[in-house]
Amino acid sequence: MFTLVKQEDVELMADLGLNSYRFSISWARILPKGRYGVVNLAGIRFYNQLIDTLLAKGIQPFVTLSHYDIPQELEDRYGGLLSSEIQKDFEYYANICFKYFGDRVKYWVTFNEPNVNTIFGYRTGEYPPNRCSGLFGNCSKGDSEKEPFIAAHNVILAHAAAVNLYRTKYQEKQGGIIGIVVSAVWYEPISNSPFDKFAAERAQSFFMNWFLDPIMYGEYPAEMRKILGPILPRFSKNEKRILNKALDFIGINHYTSFYAQDCMFTRCKSGPGVTWTEGAYLRTPYKEGILIGEPTAMDWLYIHPQGMEKMVTYVKDRYNNTPMFITENGFVQESNSSTSVAELLNDSKRVEYMASYLDLLLSSIKKGADVRGYFAWSLLDNFEWLYGYTRRFGLYHVDYNTLKRSPKLSVAWYRNFIAKRRTQTIMKRGRGEDVLQST
Repeated sequence: MFTLVKQEDVELMADLGLNSYRFSISWARILPKGRYGVVNLAGIRFYNQLIDTLLAKGIQPFVTLSHYDIPQELEDRYGGLLSSEIQKDFEYYANICFKYFGDRVKYWVTFNEPNVNTIFGYRTGEYPPNRCSGLFGNCSKGDSEKEPFIAAHNVILAHAAAVNLYRTKYQEKQGGIIGIVVSAVWYEPISNSPFDKFAAERAQSFFMNWFLDPIMYGEYPAEMRKILGPILPRFSKNEKRILNKALDFIGINHYTSFYAQDCMFTRCKSGPGVTWTEGAYLRTPYKEGILIGEPTAMDWLYIHPQGMEKMVTYVKDRYNNTPMFITENGFVQESNSSTSVAELLNDSKRVEYMASYLDLLLSSIKKGADVRGYFAWSLLDNFEWLYGYTRRFGLYHVDYNTLKRSPKLSVAWYRNFIAKRRTQTIMKRGRGEDVLQST
């Protein structure tokens, strides 16, 4: 998924003033056959070298164990996320990573955006393993009404198994923390009616709280249990015990916002979210013909910085102000044959986007939200899942023919932002205060 990080890229990070870099380990690169095969020591050496290079520059590695990928062997043997066997395999894989890298890695993420992966992989079929049914997509296999909830259930329990392992075997000695990263979209009620307000809450429950509620409280959201009934898997007493606050921090990938309109008591035409198994709400960027924010090159990304403060505040209030990291936030540029490099380098829209979102993130921190850091998506232009090389999120432009890195306008802005925040942090800590450090 990513442009390969090289030695020179770590130099770019240091020049920017970054104190942390978030990257993902490829599960298949460490265990090509899962627990049925041997450890790939070449993969271990690759990540050891990256970790050591980062630390030599004073940059903390912030490591994700699974970013949408599992070894193909596990899909072939037992159906991947649709089998409870995945829980054993993920714990086995996590143990190897903690063993080989945990003496230096102090920030661990189990899964990146499992709420996106399960929806796109098992409901719409747009991501591997490309499973769907009925009106959700044209797939050769799958059940869009049931499989997303089975896959999610196994991911949640796999996460809990890895966290339990880390806490009981490694955490005290290695001194790190572990969490999960969710995609977090802010849903604004399309009107002040109680039905639309309830619809916005259902949207959160069927998208983000679907994963965080069980991990924090041992139960799926009440709205999901009421609507889905027996479709929703159950947790055993022992599983609930292991799930109890099974994270040290919550990672939030936040880019955009939508309106939510009730479809439970009001008839809706087709659209995202309208079916009962999705939560019976209509997700739309429009209210009375006006967009919630300026559109971008991604059809799901609208610029709505107010959503950052509202999203962070919502997570703070619902999950007892558990420590948070903004693990992704960024702006996209379209890149095609008619787009010049000069246009891509002059990314003033990215600067405006980041400045406005960070301003409201800092506002939420001043109001008490325990946010420990911020990661921009992304350092480099990279390969995007559904768009290939036609969309660019990077602060640095990458020439995909030569792999040359060139700083965009946003690099200078972000470097100054980090330097300013760091100075303010040092000054305020001297008065017993603290503020966000950019990462």
